[in-house]
Amino acid sequence: MGERIEVVDILRVAGPAFRTSRAGHLSLSELKVMSAIEHCRTAALGGHVEGCDDCGHLRVAYNYCRNRHCPRCQGAAARDWLAEREADLLPVGYFHVVFTLPAEIGVIAFQNKKAVYDLLFRSSTETMTRIAADPKHLGARIGLTAVLHTWGSAMTHHPHIHMIVPGGGLSPNGSRWVSSRPAFLLPVRVLGALFRRQFLEGLLALHGAGKLAFHGSLAHLAEPRAVARHLTPVRRKRWVVYAKPPFAGPEAVLAYLSRYTHRVAISSRRIIAFDGSTVTFRIKDYRQDGAARHRTLTLEAGEFIRRFLLHVLPRSFHRIRHYGFLTGPDRKAGLDRIRVLLGAPILPRSTAEEEDVPEPPPYRPTCPCCGGTTSVVGIFLRWRQPRGPPPPPTSSRECSP
Repeated sequence: MGERIEVVDILRVAGPAFRTSRAGHLSLSELKVMSAIEHCRTAALGGHVEGCDDCGHLRVAYNYCRNRHCPRCQGAAARDWLAEREADLLPVGYFHVVFTLPAEIGVIAFQNKKAVYDLLFRSSTETMTRIAADPKHLGARIGLTAVLHTWGSAMTHHPHIHMIVPGGGLSPNGSRWVSSRPAFLLPVRVLGALFRRQFLEGLLALHGAGKLAFHGSLAHLAEPRAVARHLTPVRRKRWVVYAKPPFAGPEAVLAYLSRYTHRVAISSRRIIAFDGSTVTFRIKDYRQDGAARHRTLTLEAGEFIRRFLLHVLPRSFHRIRHYGFLTGPDRKAGLDRIRVLLGAPILPRSTAEEEDVPEPPPYRPTCPCCGGTTSVVGIFLRWRQPRGPPPPPTSSRECSP
C-alpha cells in the first residue's frame, strides 16, 4: 500500500470479511459497486500498452471502472461535464441554495431511495420556481442546476440538494431579464415553509398510492395513522433552506461545480490512516466553531465500508438535473437570447457543431522518460472470470477409484 491511502485499498483488504459478515444483507448494486472499485485500473478490466515514438519506452495503462461511485473515476467525468456546462454560464451573479431533509424523513428516504429522492428534487425545484415567479418576490422564470448529495461529513445518511441558481430570470412574457438584488435571491423562510408543505404532501401521496416500502423498525409506518404520527413533529419544525452569498464570477461557479457535481461520499484525500482494521479520516463538525470544527474520526473498517455503501444510488438515477431555462430542446437558443437581453456577446458555436471543421487529433500522453509523444501499440481485453467448481455430491457414498 502506497503513502496515499485510497478507498480501494480499504475495500481490497477489508472487503472480503465485510461481504462474509453481511452475506444476504447486501444488495446486488452494493456488491457491484464494491467489485467495480476493487478492480478499477487493474488487469481485470483490460487496458492498453503505450509506446514512446522517440525512446521506445513502454507503459501499461489499465482501464478505469467508470462507476459513478468510484473516487478514482470522478475527476475525468467532472472535467468532461464542466466543459459542456461552461457554455451555459451567464454574465450574472450565481447563488448557492441548499435544501435539507429532516432526520425523521431521512430514515424513510433510505428505504425508498428512488421515490423519495425524486420527490426531493421535485419539491425543492417547484419551491424555487414558484417563489421566484411570484411578483411579490422576483417575478421571473428562473433556471437552476440541482445536485443530490446523500451524505454528511462523517458519511452518515443526510440527503440534501445543492442548487446553483443565476441571480435573475426571464419576465413572464420573456421580453426582458429581471435581475435579483446583488446579495439576495429569495427569502429562505418562505422557501422553507413551502418546501415543507410540498414535500409532505408528496410523501403522503406516495404512501397512499402504495409506492413506499417499510422494513425492520419502520414496518409500522405502513399504516396511514402511524406515518401521520411519525410526521407530526416534522410539520412543526422549521425546515432548513440555506442560501449562500453569490459567487465571485463565473470562474468561481465552475470551481464550485467541479467540487460538488461528481463528488462521492468520501474522497481519498480525506483518509489519513488505515491499519487493516480501522480507518481514520478528516471530518467537519458543523455543530462546532473555529478550530474545533475540523477533527478526525476513526471507524472500524467494516463500519467505514457500510457507511460508504449507504450512498449507492438506484440504477439509472440522475443525481444532476437542470430546470427552467437551463433545460429543453431550445436551451442553447434561449441562453443566446438571454445574453442579448443582458447586452453580452453570444458565444461562438463549438467545433462539434461547426460544419467542415476537422476533428482535433486524439489525445496522446507524453512519455514519462523523455517527454515525447506516445502511441497505443497493444490492447488487451479484460480477464474472464472463471466459473467456480461444481458443488460436492450430496450423497455420502464414496466414489470408487
